[in-house]
Amino acid sequence: MSNMAAWLAALATVAILMAYEVALTFGHRRRPGRLARTAHAVLREEWFDAVSAQKGSEILAVQTLRNSLMSATMTASTAVLGLMGTVTLVAPSLRANFGDAPGAPGFTSRLALELALMALLFASLASSVMAVRYYNHAGFIAAMPVDSEARHGWSNAGRVYVRRAGILYSWGLRHLMLVAPILASVVHPAAGPVAALGVVAVLLSFDRFQNNEGRDAGALGQETTEGEGTVPKTPSRRIRT
Repeated sequence: MSNMAAWLAALATVAILMAYEVALTFGHRRRPGRLARTAHAVLREEWFDAVSAQKGSEILAVQTLRNSLMSATMTASTAVLGLMGTVTLVAPSLRANFGDAPGAPGFTSRLALELALMALLFASLASSVMAVRYYNHAGFIAAMPVDSEARHGWSNAGRVYVRRAGILYSWGLRHLMLVAPILASVVHPAAGPVAALGVVAVLLSFDRFQNNEGRDAGALGQETTEGEGTVPKTPSRRIRT
C-alpha cells in the first residue's frame, strides 16, 4: 500500500471514531436521558441514597464499592501493560524517524497511529486511576454508620464520588475499546476503517439506554452534566477533588 493510501486509511479510521464521539456529545445535550452514561450515573446516585437510608447496609455498601474498585484496578492494570508495550513499539520508530541517521523516512502514518495508540492507553490509565481514587473515598463514607452525624455530613460528597467514579471508569473502558481499530490499522491500514465501523456498532448498542418500566427518561435528562456531580442540596463540608 502506498504512503498516501496508508495516510487516508489512518485518517478514515480516526475520523469514524471522532465522528461518533461528536455525535454522541450532541445527542447527550439534546436527550441525555436516552444515553446509558447518564442513566447509570443516576443509578449510582440513587444506589448511594438507598444504602444511606437503610440501617445496617454499611457492609453491603463497602463490598459493592470494593468490587467496583477492583474492576477499575483491573482496567488500570490492563492499560498500563498495554502502554508499556506501546512505548516499546514506538521508541524504535521515533529513533528511526527523528534520529540523526541520514535518509530518515520522516513522520509516517504508522508512527502517527502508534502515538494515538499510546495516547488512548494513557487516557484509559488516567481515567481508571482516578476512578479508583473516587471509589476509595466513597468506600470510607459508605463505611460510616448510617445514622451517624459524620455520615450525614459526608452524604452529598459520597453521591458525587460514586457518580464521578462510575463516569471515569466508563471512560477507561471506552478508551480501551477505541484501541482496537487503531491497533488494527497499525497491523494493516485497510483494516482500520472496517474495525472502526465495527467498534462504533458495538458502542452504539452499549450507549443506548432502554427505559426500565416506570422510569421516565425525561427525569434522567434533568440531572446535572456528567463529571460535575449533583449539586448538594445542603452545604455541609467542602468537597476536595
